[in-house]
Amino acid sequence: MSGSLSSKPTNPAHRRTALLCAGFVACMVGLAYASVPLYNLFCRVTGFDGTPMVATKEAATTGSRAIRVRFDANVAPGLPWKFEPEEPQVDLKPGETKTILYKAASFSRAETMGTATFNVYPPVAAQYFNKLQCFCFNDTPLKAGESVEVPVVFFLDPALEKDPDMREVQTITLSYTFFATKNPRPVTAAASTQTLR
Repeated sequence: MSGSLSSKPTNPAHRRTALLCAGFVACMVGLAYASVPLYNLFCRVTGFDGTPMVATKEAATTGSRAIRVRFDANVAPGLPWKFEPEEPQVDLKPGETKTILYKAASFSRAETMGTATFNVYPPVAAQYFNKLQCFCFNDTPLKAGESVEVPVVFFLDPALEKDPDMREVQTITLSYTFFATKNPRPVTAAASTQTLR
């Protein structure tokens, strides 16, 4: 009797099952990595979860109902900045284009960099909040003691006047939060248009 064990040929059904399981695991890992970008894309396209829409041109018509838009500014822990809108709120009609400036100032002794995220409240209004220009998702660098003005240009889609869910909405809040940038990217063309003071 030989001391070596004889190996049995691999069953094709077992091999197929193993390949299917490996493929399933690979798909799950891929979906896990893609879920955040896909969710962000879905929110930007639909206005879901308070995400404003991105517009390429101004509205063609103007509505008749005045709506108040409030501006909120926050800085996450770990970023030594002061951040605030130059106007706390504006009243405008849907279709009117408005430019609002936010001011960020660093009180750090070294250069810092931040990235802003945003949302709209109530969430039902996000699909009607159209940004033409925004500083969000751009890396914004500030030297020690430096300040910068960053604009957001937006309008409310006049279609909101036909939405029964918007009938009772009198105030919309646009909220930004600056976070410290962990892995700085090159400053984009949009960010380079900011006015230093």
